[in-house]
Amino acid sequence: MLDHLMKNGIIVTVDAQRQVFFQGAIAIQGNRIVEVGPSSALEAKYPEAAKVTDLSGKVVFPGFINTHNHLFQTLLKGLGDDMVLKDWLETMTFPAATNLRREDCYLGAMLGCMEGLHSGITTMLDYMYPHPTDHLSDGVVDAFRELGIRGILGRGCMDTGAQFGVHPGIMQPTDVVEADLHRLFEAYHNTENGRIQVWVAPAAIWSNSRENLEMLWRVANTYHTGFTVHISETPFDRNAAQELHGKPDAEVLESLGIVGPNVLMVHCCYLTDRDIAMAKQYDIKISHNVCSNQYLSSGVADVPKMLRNGLTVSLGVDGAASNNAQDMVELMKFTALQHKVATRDPLAMSAEKVLEMATIDGARALGMEREIGSLEAGKKADLVLFDPYTCPKAIPMHNPVSTLIYSASMTNIVGAMVDGRMVMENGVITTVQDEKEIYHKVQRCAEELCQRGNITNRREGHTWNRTYG
Repeated sequence: MLDHLMKNGIIVTVDAQRQVFFQGAIAIQGNRIVEVGPSSALEAKYPEAAKVTDLSGKVVFPGFINTHNHLFQTLLKGLGDDMVLKDWLETMTFPAATNLRREDCYLGAMLGCMEGLHSGITTMLDYMYPHPTDHLSDGVVDAFRELGIRGILGRGCMDTGAQFGVHPGIMQPTDVVEADLHRLFEAYHNTENGRIQVWVAPAAIWSNSRENLEMLWRVANTYHTGFTVHISETPFDRNAAQELHGKPDAEVLESLGIVGPNVLMVHCCYLTDRDIAMAKQYDIKISHNVCSNQYLSSGVADVPKMLRNGLTVSLGVDGAASNNAQDMVELMKFTALQHKVATRDPLAMSAEKVLEMATIDGARALGMEREIGSLEAGKKADLVLFDPYTCPKAIPMHNPVSTLIYSASMTNIVGAMVDGRMVMENGVITTVQDEKEIYHKVQRCAEELCQRGNITNRREGHTWNRTYG
């Protein structure tokens, strides 16, 4: 008997043929998709199923894939508004990062992943900051496990960069980082039926020595995993890398041999033609973080040029301290509109391409395209359910992809499945007892973190800001 038949819905597969079944069904056995096709055909083929879900009026998309985040930053929403990067770091980000505890990281990750689920994110790559205390990363993994999402922990590190403003409290020696990496890989990598993975994640080229970068690459290849790093987010990143390593940051990767399909470069607002050609040559992937780039006024990554040159570009919400949200639905619209206005060309970015970036291209960026990223036989059953009738913004729906990208909100995401398990149904996350109770815990946790870090830009300590350049 079939485990689960979902029928009578619009199925946007994002498969190689980009098929859309407007009266479609999905057959699921265990944690994998058995078949996708017309509802009439699958109902006849699978007359009995342990669970049958009628999707009438709803759309099914592949689960959305977020390829860059800093989940602890959900505790910092609204504290870094309208600041230049130096002030953003000194007044809020570094004071928080140097006062983190495991429970902070757990609750921040719970909130970020829950918000992500409500916006359709079923796979989350978290780039955990360098560690002022032990076992902070474990708190993030605790949240991944509890919520049942597909999670990748990127263990961040810095071992240099004081001359560029890196706080000494979050620097760690190479041997300490390496020892903790081995611990994390042995404890968590490919656990939970493969849902949990571990990557290496140096914060930036200018905050890591050659010794540290080479160690990280060695560890990544030992465990056959990924390497992700911020690259050319601002001109400063390129100039600081030049000062420390003698080359701009993207070129440092190539000079150290840190190249290949398991390398994911983040932001990339100032890649040169040479950098783009290098990324194409070695099949290096890109994580595009448009809301963060806009919030911090970092710049506009030339994603259309990257795509024309054959690069794989995925989407990242980035940390909530530089976005104030973990909302993939919002991010997808910003992505489409950013490149239309930047190029003054309405054809620069289509709704369909943005959906690909959030699904199959995100899977490619993580080396998981054979497992997730589209709805087709043999792949893991990771999907989201979209109901246009839960919000007037999404009505009328003529084209489901257009509606998702341009006319949707988080309230339209009413269900999510990961690894064949419904982790959200009828707009409610099923893997926690009480969502609001967690939200209250997060509020108290965030307030305590601000007190420990002496972060005063909140409540009565926040002054009315009327600057306009």
